[in-house]
Amino acid sequence: MKLLQVPTANLEERIKEELEENPALEVGEDGHDDYNDDPKDEFDSSNEEDFDSDGSPDEYENLDLSEYVNDSDDEVGDYKLRDENYPEADEGKVVPIRVETSFHDMLLTQLGLMKLDDRSHKIAEQIVGSIDDDGYLRRELTSISDDLAFRQNIVAGEAEIEALIKKIQQFDPPGICARDLKECLVIQLKRKLTEGIEVEQAMLVLEKYFDEFTKKHYEKIQRGLGIDDVQLKAVINQIIKLNPKPGGNIGQINKAESYIIPDFFIFNNAGSLELTLNSKNAPDLRISEGYRDMMKDYERGTKKDKRQKEAVLFIKQKIDSAKWFIDMIKQRQQTLIGTMQSIMNYQQEFFLTGDETTLKPMILKDIAEMTGLDISTESRVANSKFVQTEFGTYRLKFFFSESLSTDSGEEVSTREVKKILSNLIEAEDKHKPLSDEQLTDMLQEKGYNIARRTVAKYREQLNLPVARLRKQL
Repeated sequence: MKLLQVPTANLEERIKEELEENPALEVGEDGHDDYNDDPKDEFDSSNEEDFDSDGSPDEYENLDLSEYVNDSDDEVGDYKLRDENYPEADEGKVVPIRVETSFHDMLLTQLGLMKLDDRSHKIAEQIVGSIDDDGYLRRELTSISDDLAFRQNIVAGEAEIEALIKKIQQFDPPGICARDLKECLVIQLKRKLTEGIEVEQAMLVLEKYFDEFTKKHYEKIQRGLGIDDVQLKAVINQIIKLNPKPGGNIGQINKAESYIIPDFFIFNNAGSLELTLNSKNAPDLRISEGYRDMMKDYERGTKKDKRQKEAVLFIKQKIDSAKWFIDMIKQRQQTLIGTMQSIMNYQQEFFLTGDETTLKPMILKDIAEMTGLDISTESRVANSKFVQTEFGTYRLKFFFSESLSTDSGEEVSTREVKKILSNLIEAEDKHKPLSDEQLTDMLQEKGYNIARRTVAKYREQLNLPVARLRKQL
């Protein structure tokens, strides 16, 4: 189960750990076997080291090593996983390494250009260190003051800290070191005040009517500022061009969350779907020939003292562990391909067309019955694996949904209903957005038996706001 949950991006590291711990396990000739030392001399007869063993005398006398010294190709094949249908990873490819300056390093560089005494510089460093990755300073002044006292032995008042915050707020990118969204946007507008009356009016909107603006109560803003629809639209355009997360796109290091390595690939070959497993999931693992040779040498030998028997028991244990790990990797591979094959067959029309409205209602139980696996196993696969198609990359969980009945009694996927709901909202007149009641009526006209509260729930799941907040001028 643990191996099943390991993402493709991390599987190579997990295999490397096993290779380092077990010298009886190695990768094939096409793989990277830099992790294994040659084990042939580990139990050389010249080594006088005593081996501890819990084995009984009977265990030494009744050693059956036939399965470990068999030279047949069949035996080797049982523990060799490479499927020739899977493409080999590109070899010899040089992957460029991107060197980046982190967000906080960039701020510290700007701080170094300021003419500050040593005390002020340390306080400013503490402030910069308290800025989060989005560019906000969300720590209270009292907390920063306490940190300075305990860590730097500097007693600084809130007024002194606030004065340095104002200086840091002049750094790039604009909006940095703000305490909240309102201050962040105001800081950015202050740098644009020379650009026209719309910027000045936008400043007034944020400073005096921020709540009304966020709730789109535009009539109150117009009455307060005495502006018409055209002027209000110009003001809003000034605000929506601002960056609500000034630190969010700076110095992003390559984190696992920033990209996805697909576990599966589905290709449409002239109407026939072809499924392949990412080759990283099918490593060429096998038992070390050196360890098998040691077993053969022991079998052929006539002098078998206690030390040799203890050594061969140790080797046997390592080979058993290697076989177990190979079997687990193979079982993981079979579970993944079996699950994805069942999903692909079940949702074949979607993989051919990319049309979400063709998705059928499908729950974990449906796939578990097709594969013969437990629902808990299928859940682990669905929640942690991705498939790349010609229409995009999807988490397997995407293809699962409950059913909803139509007027004709047909069961349709809730995913289909959500897609139609999303399309209705996307096509609506933004000057007069559709209410949940109107959306419910339109879905019912299309034959979907759905209640208004269900429409509201689906809209929220799609991260779509209520009609009033979708309104545009």
